Amino acid sequence: AVAAALVLSACGGQPTDSGDGEGLSGPVVADGSSTVAPLTEAAADIYRDVEPGVNVTVATSGTGGGFAAFCAGETDISNASRPIKDEEAAECDANGIEFTEIVMANDGLAVVINVENDWADDLTVEQLNTIWAPESEGVITSWNQVDPSFPDEPIVLFGAGTDSGTFDYFTAAINGEEGAIRADYSPSEDDNITVQGVSGALGGIGFFGLSYVEENADVIKAVTVDGVYPTVETVQDGSYTPLGRPLFIYVANASYLEKPQVKAFVDYYVENAVSIAEAALFVPLTADQITLAADELASLG
Repeated sequence: AVAAALVLSACGGQPTDSGDGEGLSGPVVADGSSTVAPLTEAAADIYRDVEPGVNVTVATSGTGGGFAAFCAGETDISNASRPIKDEEAAECDANGIEFTEIVMANDGLAVVINVENDWADDLTVEQLNTIWAPESEGVITSWNQVDPSFPDEPIVLFGAGTDSGTFDYFTAAINGEEGAIRADYSPSEDDNITVQGVSGALGGIGFFGLSYVEENADVIKAVTVDGVYPTVETVQDGSYTPLGRPLFIYVANASYLEKPQVKAFVDYYVENAVSIAEAALFVPLTADQITLAADELASLG
């Protein structure tokens, strides 16, 4: 679908109004974070009722993969679960891609275990570091090595792949360095794979965005971190630390200014960010963030 949308774009598939009163049409191409994808997909689904002729496609190559495509001029919107890195911004600059960052929602990065796990409902940041640190590879292999009161159950690890902003955020927050993690875990850019892995192993543990917890509450559950459970309230008030974070979209300025269907979709997305976040089970923007998003959108015009 993304390839088809790119072909349409390359062929000038960016009509404005059809001229016959039928409204806007044309493609809007988004790629990037698998965490942010359900948010943008929710916006696309709702917007389809407003402008059915606008075709919004959302791919999930991870935040890093999304920025690679975005800075190559292949997409209109890049979904991101972290801010753009200096080297990524430099790549965009080298290719003449000017962009605007817009904060769209908040997310608690949840640590999840098998729903049948009855011993690890609360973990400390220190324990999470013991489980996930690079030096734990091949050494910390059973839950009773994390805490003697835990059973001698094998630890089976699942999580985001290296192209994911979730991977960058989790490793920095828990292991103190972006990218630092034991190699003997099962990585994937698709959070549904992590759900399947954790739900299929009693000793399974993984990490991903909070929205996936509510969607899969029958097979996995989130743990409290240092006694705080990830919720809308704890993410917004900052008490769920260090795993609370904002989520972004990056908009190509040229797409916004030259493709009316992109402008219309982005305007709708930002102006309805709170209701879209609630519909997609994300943590909505705070009042200050709503003002910030409006300012960021205004800068595009």
